[in-house]
Amino acid sequence: MLTKLPRFQLQVIIGVGLFVLLCLIGTPYPHTAPLQSGPTLVFLGALAWALNKWSMPNSAVLCIGAFLVLHTIGARYIYSYVPYDAWLAGIGLPELSDIFGWERNHYDRLVHFSFGALLVHPLSQALVRHWSVSPGRALYVAVEFIIAASAMYEIFEWLLTLTLAPGQADAYNGQQGDMWDAQKDMALATAGAVVAALFEYFRFRKRPSS
Repeated sequence: MLTKLPRFQLQVIIGVGLFVLLCLIGTPYPHTAPLQSGPTLVFLGALAWALNKWSMPNSAVLCIGAFLVLHTIGARYIYSYVPYDAWLAGIGLPELSDIFGWERNHYDRLVHFSFGALLVHPLSQALVRHWSVSPGRALYVAVEFIIAASAMYEIFEWLLTLTLAPGQADAYNGQQGDMWDAQKDMALATAGAVVAALFEYFRFRKRPSS
């Protein structure tokens, strides 16, 4: 199945899969991190199967791969403890928390924004290529999909945490004591989607007509 994919897309899928497996090795949170990373491997298999049936441009596959890499980094550290400040300090740069006065880990905010920013392009391309939707309408539908998917994920996350022990629930959903965490996550995904859609729209408008 994989051998039928364009070489670049095959490299992206295999590379991301290997990255997910490597990030599971020595994870500081072995009881929770697999809940985040396991579905990623399943999704990669489904993506490979889908790409064999419905072709997509390399740029769309790269966007999906980039999002999965960001998610996998967060999954390794259950999002709440991604040590980006330590990484910056290790190369002699000031810590973001000191610069902005942050009192919580904001890596999850980056990933929620990236969910919208990176997935609008693949979604709109799929609609244009395989469902004959006009580019403008495809971007609108892609943004609406991001909003709906983000809301559904927050509901799923809430339902899942109801089945976990309190400590595991807090570690999984990464709320970090913020009662408005779900609303902020959805707002950031929406903002990312709108920014990406506007970029795609103006890029499309600037293309010379044939």
